[in-house]
Amino acid sequence: MRFTLHASRITCLVLTMLLVPLASSVTQAQVIKSGPSSCPGVALTFDLCPVRNGAGYDQALIDYLIERKIPATFFMSGKWIAKHDRQVKALLQIPFFEVGTHGEVHAHMPLHSAEEQKQEILGPVRLLKAKYNHDATLFRPPYGEFNDDTVNVTRSLGLQFILWDVVSGDPDPTLTANQIEGRLKRFIRKGSVIVMHANGKGKHTHEAVQDLQTHLLPERHLTPMTVSDLLHCTQAAP
Repeated sequence: MRFTLHASRITCLVLTMLLVPLASSVTQAQVIKSGPSSCPGVALTFDLCPVRNGAGYDQALIDYLIERKIPATFFMSGKWIAKHDRQVKALLQIPFFEVGTHGEVHAHMPLHSAEEQKQEILGPVRLLKAKYNHDATLFRPPYGEFNDDTVNVTRSLGLQFILWDVVSGDPDPTLTANQIEGRLKRFIRKGSVIVMHANGKGKHTHEAVQDLQTHLLPERHLTPMTVSDLLHCTQAAP
């Protein structure tokens, strides 16, 4: 798949696989892409990016996660939060869900100064605290794009910088459910952090999660966890 800086006109796509190799070794050490390889768990994460059309919320997917009590971590952009008050409140009430942030307006971070990046990062953090009394501690950069300033600012704000090691590809309208599931089967391992979307852009996200829950994870003796639980997991795999 080919990515460009105009991806925001199409969907919330990810570019980390192209950008991370350009970062310094110090920067990479501060960026979390997975949990302990000895932990028999994986983190299902869902970005909630702003959308131009549609509801911007995959209710069927969320209902399935709640019904099956599947732990999940959501990364909300400030612009998305501002338009989804009821959904934010609902997600924060689920004890096995975790909520992090995803930038204010889903900006391309490397195109901005350190101060501008700071404001982009702080927007949803402040909003979640002021309006919902929620202390967000996890940050995921929009599009997976970052530079040293992004990492340094995130660290200075006391946030953990969360990326992923498994790209589902669910926002790509050309991918079928089988193709997404096949990709997950190839790359998921102990300690993986999987990036998906819950803003309605993933036509087959719900199907892929169902396949994970009913087949792939049980077959590999893996348990879904929130990102924070995965990072603190000390249980060794059998």
